[in-house]
Amino acid sequence: MKRIIALACGLCIAGGVAKAQTLESKFGLDSIQTLQNASIYSEFLKQKNYKDALPAWSYVFHNAPCFQVSTYTKGEDLFSGLYQQTKDMQYVDSLRMVYDQWIKYCHINPRFGEGYILGKKGAMLIQLGLNSNDDILKEAYNYLSKSFEIEGAKSHPVTVQIMFFAAGDLIKKNLMTREEYIDLYMEVSDFIDAAIKNAKKPEPYVAMKERIDGMFFTSGIADCATLEQLLTEKYNSAPTDVDNLRSIVSLLRRNECEGLNLYMVATEELYKVEPSAEAAYSLAMMFLKHQDWEKADTYLKEAIGKAEDNMVKADYCMRQAQLKLAMKKYAEVKSAALAAIQCNPNNGEAYILIGQAYAAYAPNYGEDAFDHASVYWAAVDKFQKAKSVDPNVADKAQELISTYTPHFPSKEEAFFRSVTDGGKVQIGDWINETTTARFNN
Repeated sequence: MKRIIALACGLCIAGGVAKAQTLESKFGLDSIQTLQNASIYSEFLKQKNYKDALPAWSYVFHNAPCFQVSTYTKGEDLFSGLYQQTKDMQYVDSLRMVYDQWIKYCHINPRFGEGYILGKKGAMLIQLGLNSNDDILKEAYNYLSKSFEIEGAKSHPVTVQIMFFAAGDLIKKNLMTREEYIDLYMEVSDFIDAAIKNAKKPEPYVAMKERIDGMFFTSGIADCATLEQLLTEKYNSAPTDVDNLRSIVSLLRRNECEGLNLYMVATEELYKVEPSAEAAYSLAMMFLKHQDWEKADTYLKEAIGKAEDNMVKADYCMRQAQLKLAMKKYAEVKSAALAAIQCNPNNGEAYILIGQAYAAYAPNYGEDAFDHASVYWAAVDKFQKAKSVDPNVADKAQELISTYTPHFPSKEEAFFRSVTDGGKVQIGDWINETTTARFNN
């Protein structure tokens, strides 16, 4: 009798193992049923007939969980559609079930791992408008945060953006501390900066950076006094840690808080432990804020010399050109702006700075009013060049053109210099430009 019972138990166990093995095969327990039901629910979903799609989808989901990734992506469509039609929370529970099983069987397509799926799970809860519920908001954020932790640099940008959006809601509801929100902003900023640097098409990340910065700097968390209070604790926790110093300095600089004592202390410490281009630039910004222009210029030169990335070097050169303009060292404005253009030929702001330097120097050029006014031809040439290479500065350039064109020489003045309309004129001195004569009529 015992042998019979043991044999029966063995058969049951063997049958259970066989069923499990069949369940995890591509077509599940019954390949014909799986294929038929997959076809049925796919057609109903095309028509957004969620109610009639549900039984067929449920068969595939429960009996062939390894059939296709589309079982899960279409499950998203199915239950999000049913929820939007009915607002019945049972369909949100069903969505959670879809994601949980997808994670369990995510080996069917390694491209969609746990981190990716958790990101979709959190994003869906937000996209359905459920973040008005505090518990669901926290749940969604936790999924998104875990996704970001797992995926790291491979995180989907939409997931990261929705995570930061959810964090914004949490901070408004006092469900997240200011320290946590600032730390998250710095992590997300680092992610975006790396993506911009490494992406073949960085434009979407540039736009994302603008949105994230906009959310952060309008959150009410980012005023200089608050940042100093919170970041002082962060500084004191690791005053010689390079990553810690770099993140503090970067955040304060982005929020134009270079006048803070903390910025000065952190910047000088960063420069001591890592005298990099970025550290030198941060020191330059500090001295610029305190109007110590000579020291600012010294550190800008060092930053430019150490910078390896062309776009970064272009930014540093532009800052130096702006400084030289404020110092009324007009020839040096041109040199710095040309260096920026060499790094980034489409930098319209650099051409504008050269034009502004020409215009500022005009009263000092030559011997008479005609000589002075002729410099505005060269200045306007640069503003027109700015418009042609960089649409982002077109309005600013046109405004400057309209400002300086009325200051062109008159025909009467030109007559006595044998200069004709459309003729070539050489502007000498450090400007050293050949331009075209145009008159103020």
